[in-house]
Amino acid sequence: MALPTLNVSADWWHPSIGLTWQWQLKETPVDTTVDADVFDIDLVDNDSKVIDDLHMRGRKVICYISVGSWENWRPDKDKFLPEVLGSDYEGWPGERWLDIRQIEKLAPIMRARLDLCKAKGFDAVEPDNIEVYDNDPGFPILYDDQVRYAKWLASEAHSRGLAIGLKNAPDQIQDLLPSFDFAIMEECFDQGWCNQVVPFIEAGKPVFAAEYDDTGVDFAEACRQAKDLSFSVILKHRALDKFRITCP
Repeated sequence: MALPTLNVSADWWHPSIGLTWQWQLKETPVDTTVDADVFDIDLVDNDSKVIDDLHMRGRKVICYISVGSWENWRPDKDKFLPEVLGSDYEGWPGERWLDIRQIEKLAPIMRARLDLCKAKGFDAVEPDNIEVYDNDPGFPILYDDQVRYAKWLASEAHSRGLAIGLKNAPDQIQDLLPSFDFAIMEECFDQGWCNQVVPFIEAGKPVFAAEYDDTGVDFAEACRQAKDLSFSVILKHRALDKFRITCP
């Protein structure tokens, strides 16, 4: 079943390199006083007053949603058809992988989430768990399936005037860079693959990087490298509460 082609507007936020950021998905309400240019916060756990507060402070706000996993605590959890629910997401209780090949069955839910992002006043979207094909989702998902789904999500976001970031998936940057406005990368300094994300910087698109304090990462060294690469890096608790350390 072919999905309709959207009329995509060029009128969305195009973030610049060098912006500072905060990523808070737990301990709501979000601490809006943190000194950061960009906030990445949960769609459901924050109402429009939080986004309005951040906008009044001159901040841009990214809407966090999961696009590759089903979460048993979300208000729309019963809208997913049984045939799109795959294996348990190891390490994340209450989550199961989605069959992202079946875009037509996921589309109504994801479009509704993006509509809510727009209605609440968010500027952009973080599509989490977009890396499915190289995990164990319970479906024979291929590289090209993931690229197709990611491009569809980008088109849907842009049609609503929302910027969209590529979450991890460094091996797909060559195919997805033209469709995405920024990158959000986890642990690339600790794991040693940050150079794969440099094409975003070369294209004038920012990289928001996060390292976690439970890995033993040398954050001072990560800061040195981040300066050379023009990445915006922060140190976080894995729970993604308001704790945040920035580079000197």
